[in-house]
Amino acid sequence: MMAGGTIGVIELFGSPESVSLAREYVKTTIGDSHPALDDVTLLVSELVTNAVVHSGSRDGGKVTLTIADRRDHVHVEVRDSGGDAVPRPCADPLAEGGRGLLLVDIISTCWGVKEDIAGRTVWFALAYRE
Repeated sequence: MMAGGTIGVIELFGSPESVSLAREYVKTTIGDSHPALDDVTLLVSELVTNAVVHSGSRDGGKVTLTIADRRDHVHVEVRDSGGDAVPRPCADPLAEGGRGLLLVDIISTCWGVKEDIAGRTVWFALAYRE
């Protein structure tokens, strides 16, 4: 996580129920009137869904959501146990599934993936809209 500005960290189970918990956590952490609330909620939902479906954290492992609020953007990290494939946006926007990272790519200001021995972190930054 980038230095300073962390406003919330929550550990979730690697199960589908955690997606709605993550959305609610975003709302209570950054607040109903935050200028980036809807986009942050959507992108967190996509990243947590990916973590609980595709990573080694599925089936009850640990997923950690960290939110930082900067002066002009929100920085979010979703950490899981990692997996076999490197997360990347779906090449086919008309495919039935796999569009979560495509949304992250389109909506966020920037995003990326960090992997280490303990797992994987997918992060994004989202600038406030005027």
